[in-house]
Amino acid sequence: MSNEDSDTDRTRLSGPSDERQQVDLRDCEYAIYRCVDCNNVVLTMRDCDGGITCHGETMERVTESTLGVRTPDIRQVLLDAFGLPKAGLDICLCVIGDGPLSPGELAERLDYEEGTIRKYLNELVEFGLLQKSQLNRESGGFVNVYHSIDLEEMREETLVGFYVWAGEAASLIEEANLTKEDYRETDAKDGLNEVFWEQFADERPND
Repeated sequence: MSNEDSDTDRTRLSGPSDERQQVDLRDCEYAIYRCVDCNNVVLTMRDCDGGITCHGETMERVTESTLGVRTPDIRQVLLDAFGLPKAGLDICLCVIGDGPLSPGELAERLDYEEGTIRKYLNELVEFGLLQKSQLNRESGGFVNVYHSIDLEEMREETLVGFYVWAGEAASLIEEANLTKEDYRETDAKDGLNEVFWEQFADERPND
């Protein structure tokens, strides 16, 4: 089976474990702060030492969560947030490490079909992780080659992009909580499960 075939079904990507676990937030590389006066919650990749405020008051750092979470897997995160499966990630990492490279050179190194290489290269350029330029051949003409954007810029842009995705996910969770709250205040004929999934019919994946 070729690499191309193994990545056809994106639903095969999954984390190393489906088990939920508690996370000690005091030892994490990120920090979560909550407002003591409202429901505002903030995620940051740095411990801001009380530097975040809400309503003019210092937000408190969250040190524990009552909900267990599934350990994220980098492939699944990139797939969910950016639509970037393993084939696209392989291509991106190869260009970052060894570029500039042409589609043909990438196909030889990674054992993907050149058509697959070109498809993901175009997506990665459009996404903003890679850049395309033209390299003159000694024999005449030119060839398209691909190289990485500045790594510090990539770090910032991918984090911002992920936060946008996380914000969209948080909005869905908040809407879900409001749906549950509204259900309890109304005399609904249908069960909450029916009302809930009808509300989010456009957002949920196909069963």
